[in-house]
Amino acid sequence: MSRPLNHLLLTVTNTGSKNCHLVGYPAVRFGEAQSVPPVIEDSKPQAVVTLAPGESGYAGVLLSAADGSGSNGYTAKYLEVYFGKSPSPARPTLPKKGVYVDSSLSVTYWQADMADALTW
Repeated sequence: MSRPLNHLLLTVTNTGSKNCHLVGYPAVRFGEAQSVPPVIEDSKPQAVVTLAPGESGYAGVLLSAADGSGSNGYTAKYLEVYFGKSPSPARPTLPKKGVYVDSSLSVTYWQADMADALTW
């Protein structure tokens, strides 16, 4: 029996030469969605996540309800992630078949630790 893929981990790495601050949470858009999903308020870290050059930060995405209770589901073939005031999104690769999302779609705040992002 295969487990449903209902979580996604977003990983960003500071490739610059100065510290980078991950404020808030990522604004993500799956497929043709007209709005970004809500944040999981309980995931708010104690402080803004600061990445030194070479360090990574993480955010978890709950794609759908594992028990099938979500509504308005569809398969998204692409993802856009917006950072701060940058008008150009990052476009990470999704699995070839896409990912299933429904009304349960939500994201965590940026986290310094991968395990914290995956808790939700």
